[in-house]
Amino acid sequence: MPGKILIIDDDNRNIFALKATLKAKGYECLSATSAQQGIAFLRETPGIGVVLLDMMMPDMDGYEALPAIRATHNIPVVAVTAQAMKGDREKCLEAGANDYVSKPIDVDRLELILKKYLN
Repeated sequence: MPGKILIIDDDNRNIFALKATLKAKGYECLSATSAQQGIAFLRETPGIGVVLLDMMMPDMDGYEALPAIRATHNIPVVAVTAQAMKGDREKCLEAGANDYVSKPIDVDRLELILKKYLN
């Protein structure tokens, strides 16, 4: 699989579950527990092909992190959020995300999105 996946989520349980699922499907995953740490990973780690960004985090949420990521990296960002109300998808896309997936994550849908950006 080309490109690593960077998971940015403040909840280690979400990271653990997502990493285990994606690794079982052959993807290489890195993780960060804050937006600041994730942005630092992007600066320091070559080969990241897509970012899975939790939109609701303390300190710097996904809506604040997206412009910071966009300022220095042209990389696909998939918003991952428990917010699945009408208009939330549009709000994430307007903030700069390339795509959107709601929690609990539909793994088949996520894999289609990943294939779109990693191939």
